Amino acid sequence: MSPGLVRFVAALMAPLPLLTHPLEAQTGPAPAAACASTEHHQFDFWIGDWDVALPDGSRAGANHIEPILQGCVLRENWAGARGSQGTSYNIYDAAHRRWHQTWVDDRGHLLVLEGTFAAGRMTLEGETTDSAGRVERQRIVWEATAPGRVRQLWESSSDGGATWITAFDGRYTRR
Repeated sequence: MSPGLVRFVAALMAPLPLLTHPLEAQTGPAPAAACASTEHHQFDFWIGDWDVALPDGSRAGANHIEPILQGCVLRENWAGARGSQGTSYNIYDAAHRRWHQTWVDDRGHLLVLEGTFAAGRMTLEGETTDSAGRVERQRIVWEATAPGRVRQLWESSSDGGATWITAFDGRYTRR
């Protein structure tokens, strides 16, 4: 076999390079400890499988919160007692020192929130617009109230935050 043919055959048999995501190709793989800071884990108290009840004790639904993407993101999978479903993605943005949540559900709702963790409470806020074009402020607070228990209080304001009404008051109990 000629040397040129040997090189050609060797080139054909060489392993192909692995394809990577375009951003990874530009910036390299994420370091293993990219989301290891204390701030990245402020919302870890919410991780788990939960039964959720309303203040009167009636069942509101079930929630599964899990860390994904090497612990950089928390994914929520909600199943309401009346059949509704929704998912949120939660991430700490270290560059802006803020938490972000993007919620979507099977009714076509989108809710984008941001905020901070302070005094044992995660507080995220954002705005929605109703079908009549009115802007409503949304505020959701999560707080561990006891071992294996979390309260999620969702409030809405149609007057720029001067007054708030309760949209949802969920009492989480770890399964």
